[in-house]
Amino acid sequence: MRAIIIAGGKGRRLKPYTTIIPKPLVPIDNKYSILEIILFQLSSQGFKHITLAVNHMGKLMESFFGNGRKYGIKIDYSYEDKELGTIAPLKNIKKLPNNFLVMNCDVLTNVNFAKLLNNHIKNKNIATITSRLTDLKSEFGVIETKKNKIINFKEKPVISHNVCIGVNCFNKEILKFIPSNRKFSFDDLLIKLIKNKIIINNYLFKGFWLDIGRPEDYDKINNEFKKNIKKFNISKSLISNSNE
Repeated sequence: MRAIIIAGGKGRRLKPYTTIIPKPLVPIDNKYSILEIILFQLSSQGFKHITLAVNHMGKLMESFFGNGRKYGIKIDYSYEDKELGTIAPLKNIKKLPNNFLVMNCDVLTNVNFAKLLNNHIKNKNIATITSRLTDLKSEFGVIETKKNKIINFKEKPVISHNVCIGVNCFNKEILKFIPSNRKFSFDDLLIKLIKNKIIINNYLFKGFWLDIGRPEDYDKINNEFKKNIKKFNISKSLISNSNE
C-alpha cells in the first residue's frame, strides 16, 4: 500500500494564498492543511508508505510533516532540482513497488483509495485513471449550423464531460514511458500511452471531488469540509493522535 503525492508545484493559480506558504499547506477550515487531510485519509485506509515528490518550499513541507509518525505512516521525500511536472518525478523515486497510487496534493475527495488500488491490481492494468462526470459551463453562446444556416442557439450551455480528478494508479512498467530529467506531465503521459495503443483503464467515480486550483474552489472546499467531515473517511483517533 504505497502512495506517491505530487507536491512540487508553485500553486500560481491560488495566489495570494500561496504567496507565503506552498499549496499543500494551505489550511482547510482553519484546522488542517489539504495535504494533511489526504495523509489522514491514506493512513485510515491502510496505506503505510507515502513519498512526497517536492520542489517549491520542499524543506518547509518536510519540517511540517516530518517522518509521518504522527499520521501513523512512513513519509519520505523525493526532491526535484527543477520543476518536472506531475509525472516525471516518478522517475526519481527508488524501489517503487509493482503497483502504487499517484495523486495530486490539492484534491479533496471521498474516493476510497484502497479500493481503487485493489481494483487496479486485480485488473492487471499498467494505468488506471480515475474520472468523474462533471458539468462544465461554456463561456460562450454556441450555435448549431446546417448548410451554413443557423438552426439552433444555446446561451452558455452546460456540457457533461468525464474529467480526470488527479488520483490514479500505475504499474511500475509505466516508468519506461517517462523520460529522464525533463518536464513531463500527466497529459504528456496519457497522450503517449494512447499513441502507443496501451490499454488504459478508466475508474469512474461518482462521489465528491474538488481541487483547490483557484481561489473560488478553495472557498467551496472550506465550506464542504466544514459541513460534513465524516464523508471523507478519516479516523477520529488518528486526528487525535496527530494533535498531541
